[in-house]
Amino acid sequence: MSFLERVDQTIRRSPVWRSLFRQPYPRDERSRAYAVMNNVFLHIHPVRVRQHAVKFAYTFCLGGLSFFLFLVLTVTGVYLMFFYVPSATLAYTNILEIQSQVTFGLLTRNVHRWGAHLMVFFVFLHMMRVFYHGAYKPPREFNWVIGVILLTLTLLLSFTGYLLPWDQLSLWAVAVGTNMMGYTPVFGTQVRFVLLGGAEISTDTLLRWYVLHVLFFPFIIVIFMAIHFWRVRKDGGISGPL
Repeated sequence: MSFLERVDQTIRRSPVWRSLFRQPYPRDERSRAYAVMNNVFLHIHPVRVRQHAVKFAYTFCLGGLSFFLFLVLTVTGVYLMFFYVPSATLAYTNILEIQSQVTFGLLTRNVHRWGAHLMVFFVFLHMMRVFYHGAYKPPREFNWVIGVILLTLTLLLSFTGYLLPWDQLSLWAVAVGTNMMGYTPVFGTQVRFVLLGGAEISTDTLLRWYVLHVLFFPFIIVIFMAIHFWRVRKDGGISGPL
């Protein structure tokens, strides 16, 4: 083999060359595994996928739909953040201005509101599918616990967003929710005080729930979703009836 041929093979086998130019179609299990593991878009999937996982069913992609709705809520929520002010004197007026004066404001708010309802609905259906198929059994029991946490966080995310319009429905929902928290054994009073930002509902309450809604809960949900997707991959992909 000549010097130029060796240089050519070295270049073609380098990671830079492989990342820039299309490689031959993998025809054996080893090359297929490498193709999946070395691709930034494919590595989140397992190397092997069960046949039932690619068949269309009545429970098809409930988890994927939940994740898609989370992305929709993120995009619409960021857009609404440009116009919303978490102030007891301005919040309700801001909502009316968003719906009447902001470009695509009414559409964006309705998409955000209905997307939140649908996300709760699809997350619940997704967990019912997992329970009905027995997919919470070993070795997936850890991911079942992560799913329960994600359902709880989804409900909390929806509930904190319910306060932000600062209308009568919001105020009474917060009053009922924080009073329920106040009856928590041992530290109920402290929990209620932290959620309200004082002894009663005020501007501090709105500000705290706004931070929980736009920053704290989404950040925690992203972390647990990453763990959830990672465990799906480690457990061999989407599970079917066991």
